[in-house]
Amino acid sequence: CAEGALQMIDGKAKLVAEIYCDGLGACLGECPEDAITIEEREAEDFDEVATEAHLERQHIAAHQAEHQAASAPLPCGCPSATVAQFDSPAEEADTGHSQPSRLTQWPVQMTLVPPNAPFLAGSDLLLTADCVPYAYGNFHQDFLKDHALLIACPKLDDYGAHLAKLTEVIRQSSLKSLTVMRMEVPCCGGLTQMALQAVGASGQSVPLVEIVIGVRGDLQSVNPL
Repeated sequence: CAEGALQMIDGKAKLVAEIYCDGLGACLGECPEDAITIEEREAEDFDEVATEAHLERQHIAAHQAEHQAASAPLPCGCPSATVAQFDSPAEEADTGHSQPSRLTQWPVQMTLVPPNAPFLAGSDLLLTADCVPYAYGNFHQDFLKDHALLIACPKLDDYGAHLAKLTEVIRQSSLKSLTVMRMEVPCCGGLTQMALQAVGASGQSVPLVEIVIGVRGDLQSVNPL
């Protein structure tokens, strides 16, 4: 929304205030789920002055959040030296025994990973909803292999902080690609929206793909964005 009348709150687009909406309806064609509608009723008139002030506050808040995400110490109190990168295990034949982990870094939670972590630089980044690795049984072999990993929940985590962090990651890391893996449930779509917003805000051109996993662990769709 160019006027900032819509904001993502708890993973859903909500009208912040009627005075910020000019009634143009440009948002209708942008919602991938057709969840936005315009209703005809009595409402406060569009206030251009108030909208400009609102947009300025949003701009300042976004810059502050980006700065905090880039410079704040890790929330667990761990020093940045705990960031680790390690070699991928050698390929092994499927003998019926347990397969090796394809994880090549630590940490993985979005909140804990600094935007300038060395394993992000020039990587194929996999941004995954928390539930995906539990639902999809062959996650490591099919998707994690040869990727850097960030894990987040668009519903339960701090969406604004994650958006600022991801924007800085894209801005600083020269990513080869960004793949979003999410569950089929509607609230999980916020992770895709976060990625789209972050790519746009970063000013970088990054190939972006969305992969949707069903609650029974089936691969439902692969969608280039």
